[in-house]
Amino acid sequence: MAGLSDVTAILRRNRLLGELTGTEMAELVSLGRPQSFDADQPVFHKGDPGDCLYAILKGQIGISTSSADGKRMLLNILDAGDVLGEIALIDGRERTAAAEALRPSMLFRIDRSDFIPFLERHPALCTRLMIVLCERLRWVSENIEDAVFHDVPRRLARRLLLLADSYGQQTPAGLRINQSISQEALASMLGVTREMVNKSLKALKKSEIVTYTKGFIVINNPALLRDMAGDTESVS
Repeated sequence: MAGLSDVTAILRRNRLLGELTGTEMAELVSLGRPQSFDADQPVFHKGDPGDCLYAILKGQIGISTSSADGKRMLLNILDAGDVLGEIALIDGRERTAAAEALRPSMLFRIDRSDFIPFLERHPALCTRLMIVLCERLRWVSENIEDAVFHDVPRRLARRLLLLADSYGQQTPAGLRINQSISQEALASMLGVTREMVNKSLKALKKSEIVTYTKGFIVINNPALLRDMAGDTESVS
């Protein structure tokens, strides 16, 4: 089990919690407790009460949503240092998405009954939380716009650039996304079939824009990928 110093170091990676003073962080850590999850074990379901917040100490968590007819869409993949469950935590209403451990994971749980008074004692954190929630809202809006207005190749290009922002590492071959991701996962993120993702990836490989081997993607030509995505910003 992670020690308190390890928990603090991991929580400081998060942009919401990272600016807490030492005293504030110690107070926050004292409110929580670690909780382990096996691979494929649900952390919470869509519609569950928003009674706690989780910070990821180790492992990987998938955030997904589903329709009434059982269709599932993977929205995001979170790693150590990320926080989840903060939206429902604030208003205490139902979870807007589901969370599941993609591999054995250790999370740090802070209950709403403890976290809300902590926010009230530290109003500066409330301001940062509003900024984070606004960023989340913009991200959701962009996803909706992608689904409505953009074709699959462009949506795939945009998703690969987002993954590169989070997990990209420069290598002699190009920008490697150091996050193994299957075609099924990409298809779920885009809300399309695996066959459509496979076809788009083959086109990108044929154009020598990316290579895809054993679940790992290398962006060989970021400029062309940005052109496909309609993105003028650089990728590091």
